[in-house]
Amino acid sequence: MSTPPDPRPLLGEPLAIDLLNTRWGGDPAPNDLFTRPHGLEIWLAGNDLTSRAQVDEATLVALLQARDALAGAVVGSADPSSAGRLDAVLEHGRIRRTAAPDGPADTVEVDDPAWLPAWLAVDDYLSLLAQGPSRIRQCAHLSCVLHFFDTSQNGRRRWCSMAGCGNRAKASRHYAQQHPGRRIAVA
Repeated sequence: MSTPPDPRPLLGEPLAIDLLNTRWGGDPAPNDLFTRPHGLEIWLAGNDLTSRAQVDEATLVALLQARDALAGAVVGSADPSSAGRLDAVLEHGRIRRTAAPDGPADTVEVDDPAWLPAWLAVDDYLSLLAQGPSRIRQCAHLSCVLHFFDTSQNGRRRWCSMAGCGNRAKASRHYAQQHPGRRIAVA
């Protein structure tokens, strides 16, 4: 049986950001990949983790804890409890360094296999912070809740997707120029 397609509007972000983006806007209510049938399976497959993690309640609970910790750290960066919640996930694993025949090797060890995807996501967030915390951004479109890691050379990316939110913002600006008397929200 093949995994169903991923319904999310933004794919291909680093693991930590991809976990955050399992919640996205919707009408009338927001979407959550993990409340959909096969949602956990879809997320694990999309991040090449199906051979390393089980599709079960324990893995889902660990990922939800990691997602909430990441959301607190990224969205509510002034929240002093964010670091503690990230650390609570990281306490479930460690990196073991070894001398392998072809050089140094790092192996992730977790106390419970259900924590591996969650631990990897939070560890990835720390790597993104080391590369540049200001490059972790929320889309500039007013109604978008998605995040991305800006890899553009000049670091000026504003939209989760130029084809989606960027295009909508351009269309709104164009409409405002063509109809100056009408008020519309422009991101």
